Amino acid sequence: MIVCKFGGTSVASAEQIQKVANIVKSNPARKIVAVSAPGKRSGDDIKVTDLLINLAMAALKNEDIEKELQIVVNRFMAIADGLELDYTICDVIAEDLLERVQGDKSNKELFIDSIKAAGEDNNAKLIAAYFNSIGMPARYVSPKEGLVVNDLPERTCALPEAYANLAPLKYTKEIIVFPGFFGYTKAGILRTFDRGGSDITGSILAAAVEAELYENFTDVDCVFSANPKVVNDPVEIKEITYREMRELSYAGFSVFHDEALMPVYKIGVPVNIKNTNNPSAPGTRIVPRRSVTGRPVTGISADSGFSTLYVSKYLMNREVGFGRKLLQILEDENISYEHTPSGLDDISVIMRSNQITLDNEERILSRVKNELHADDVQMRHGFSMIVIVGEGMRNNTGLAARAATAISKTGANIEMINQGSSEVSLVFGVLQEFENQILQALYEEFFAHVRV
Repeated sequence: MIVCKFGGTSVASAEQIQKVANIVKSNPARKIVAVSAPGKRSGDDIKVTDLLINLAMAALKNEDIEKELQIVVNRFMAIADGLELDYTICDVIAEDLLERVQGDKSNKELFIDSIKAAGEDNNAKLIAAYFNSIGMPARYVSPKEGLVVNDLPERTCALPEAYANLAPLKYTKEIIVFPGFFGYTKAGILRTFDRGGSDITGSILAAAVEAELYENFTDVDCVFSANPKVVNDPVEIKEITYREMRELSYAGFSVFHDEALMPVYKIGVPVNIKNTNNPSAPGTRIVPRRSVTGRPVTGISADSGFSTLYVSKYLMNREVGFGRKLLQILEDENISYEHTPSGLDDISVIMRSNQITLDNEERILSRVKNELHADDVQMRHGFSMIVIVGEGMRNNTGLAARAATAISKTGANIEMINQGSSEVSLVFGVLQEFENQILQALYEEFFAHVRV
């Protein structure tokens, strides 16, 4: 059995959904299809998810929602019209949307989640209806039928019983069309996954049914060794390990959500990233292990939006529990951290800037100063993390020196260096204004003159 997921651009219009049907039909092993909400049809278009957020905001403000509601319904009607479907499906969608906006608004986060999930949920119903209309027996399955997730306040993730609940789908004779992006708590409350959540849903399904392959269809032929918007004609990656992909996804590789790897990684289901618009292209395979080529670096990625909490205290290294107390202050503010490079008398904690507000920053600085008696404490913003990844890195000496030399040629200062214990990644913290220059310089160093 193959589980395949189709992203927003793959299901943005009637024409794209027809391509999806042809792909699914071409291989009888493709029995489970996870779908996103309709994405952009062109560069200046608006995703259905964004339209739904507008609808949710209007409802929360008790404004007239008729206009926002009709815009969403019209998007689905346009798709149904292009697929020559009976408008009955649009009536179902309109009723569903109306029921959601009239739902409980006491918890703003959960209300918005419910509205946002309508994009995936209703698109799955529409696609299942289309499959049946062209002679492909299909059935819409709601996440309510088994995708159990945890409760607030933790970030949404599938509970272990979700896999057992969904396992019987492996025996389906029909094509299962399953909406991505969300699940339900044991109490029946809808919760959405983080960005790229449909990737996570597809991965959960692939792990649950122990699929032979998880195909992730998007709008690119493959994963590239660097961002093609920054680097000219980057090398295509034909095969990459779970570890390599996880490291690259963490720092800006948007083709595949980093959290989506965990379910398939645990049981060894290979992933194939493919292009809906060019399904014959081999794509990029993500596998447990691969043979290492002559090139030590597989990919380079960069992501901005990081902040650094810098703390200095003389004889910090002699003080038992200092690091724990520091991280406890961040935990009290519900802040997770990414890296903690340190010296004898200083430590830096690097975190995502979107977790920092004016209020919690002031509290953090005050507590570190007063409770830990730090000599110096600062919060600095505007950093990027540049990640160099490759299974072959551990067997190559001088790689860090090569990278540092390439970065120095851009005039940028390296604020932080961190090498993972697995030795498949090397992370450089830099000011985000130098991000693109550094990415280009590193690509030139490790890829431009060598094609393997």
